[in-house]
Amino acid sequence: MKTLTRPLTLVWLSASLAYLAIGGALSLRYGYLMGDALARVSSVESVLYSRDPHLAALGFIFTPLTALLQLPLVALSPLVPEITRWGLSGVIISAVFMGAAVAQIWGIATDRGVPRGVCFAVAVLVALNPMIVFYGANGMSEAPFLFFVLWATRRLLRWLYTDDVDDLVVAGIALAGAYLTRYDAIVVVGAAVGIMSVICVRRGSSGWRVRGAVLDIVILALPFIVALVLWAGASWILTGEAFAQFSSQYGNTAILEAAGVVDIDPVEGLMFSVTEIVLLSAALPALLPVSIALAIRRRELDVALPLALCGSVLAFQTFAYSNGMTFPFLRFYICAVPLAALLALHLWRRTVVPEARRPGEFPATPAVVSPTPRFGGARLWGVAALAASLPITAAGMLHPTLSSQQFGLISILPVPVGATAQAQVDADAIARSFSTERRLADYLDAQDLPDGSVLTDTVYGFAVVVASSRPRQFVIPSDGDFVTILNDPVSHGVRYLLAVPNDGRGATDALNRRYPTLYENGAQIATLELEVPNDGFQQPPWRLYRVSPEVE
Repeated sequence: MKTLTRPLTLVWLSASLAYLAIGGALSLRYGYLMGDALARVSSVESVLYSRDPHLAALGFIFTPLTALLQLPLVALSPLVPEITRWGLSGVIISAVFMGAAVAQIWGIATDRGVPRGVCFAVAVLVALNPMIVFYGANGMSEAPFLFFVLWATRRLLRWLYTDDVDDLVVAGIALAGAYLTRYDAIVVVGAAVGIMSVICVRRGSSGWRVRGAVLDIVILALPFIVALVLWAGASWILTGEAFAQFSSQYGNTAILEAAGVVDIDPVEGLMFSVTEIVLLSAALPALLPVSIALAIRRRELDVALPLALCGSVLAFQTFAYSNGMTFPFLRFYICAVPLAALLALHLWRRTVVPEARRPGEFPATPAVVSPTPRFGGARLWGVAALAASLPITAAGMLHPTLSSQQFGLISILPVPVGATAQAQVDADAIARSFSTERRLADYLDAQDLPDGSVLTDTVYGFAVVVASSRPRQFVIPSDGDFVTILNDPVSHGVRYLLAVPNDGRGATDALNRRYPTLYENGAQIATLELEVPNDGFQQPPWRLYRVSPEVE
């Protein structure tokens, strides 16, 4: 009971419950679902309830941790179908982790000795940031990724003053967790190792100190290396591709090519990325130079750690988009929100040294901190700047060009926001995304089909499969016999083929690759039974083909 009343635990629980309530409303009341989050739920369901249940059904396009954490929740889906049909397992995970990310902001502030009122204000402002709220409630991977990055940042900030191996070990585990959540954590690990090297150089260059520095870096990097090798090795053994995210027909590279996102003007890409960062945290341009100047004046490296870890993600995403390697998604720059908050906290001079369980060779002495707390009322401008950023972020999220994945929220807001007629139409379509797939799943469920009756790829078909109460009726790519059945659906008892147009991402659909004219005319193996226009935004129409029994 004492643990539950600790301030950090209270921050975590209150934020998590708030995000869970919002996420439940988005899913169950408004039907507002994110495609990647729902696809991940579908993969988890395949591990447990597909025709061929096995752990590798998670796939190797996404890193596995966010999905693995959903396994116990999805196991309950036969009792509570909403867990999968409405993506609630993902919502629960994102709510818990985003609450934990907010708690890490609180922890970093208290470790520094920032006045309690400022700790509370900064944590609340981060928690209320519209992007933080949305991604704490929608089941995407941003929440666990932010948590692991902030957890690593906090532990490395502690290690800077304690030299405690416990802090270093936990930081290494956090970096491994970040990688198992999203691939771009590789740049975070590189930044962490780089900044550690600088710190170790400052501590001296004698032989034994060099050996100690190398050991520290190994301790930090080892969990990440193990995670990288095990995940890439498992992918290579099972699929023949070590990094399927980049080489698979379902990966980012293939999606980018299908979407035509290949030629981006570098200058325009840079300007777009800078705009996205400022939209997420308008306070950042003002906080950045002031924080660096104060760090130089105080001769402290504290500010370098959040700049390296959070800043490396922003730099990587800017580079990736400017070179046509990724999509123009606002969420890719979400690290700007906690980065601005940490810079605001660093306006206050450190007044405490974190308590260490096992201090190392280079613990900080009390002389490195201010002997008495300094409230520093003039520094409250940093908190005010964070507060002023919130309406800017909210407005940016409703802009169709700058926030292509979030502006659909226009359709569920209780007040008009002055959107153009076309933006309102598009927003309404976004809010209806996957409603067509749910109706199609209900139609198939009503047919009372035997197992293995419907052949579909999960490029788009995941939304139909996850909405169905009978997932075993589908033959999907994670099934071991998928290719065999795809080549001869008649002999294997397939009754229906679910087809999408053979263009855009649909060109990567396995059915279209095997039968290029399937959507147009059934490829001479099936006859059209049902055509379903799609109500969702930029979602393909569906055609349900009945397999012709006379075809040999």
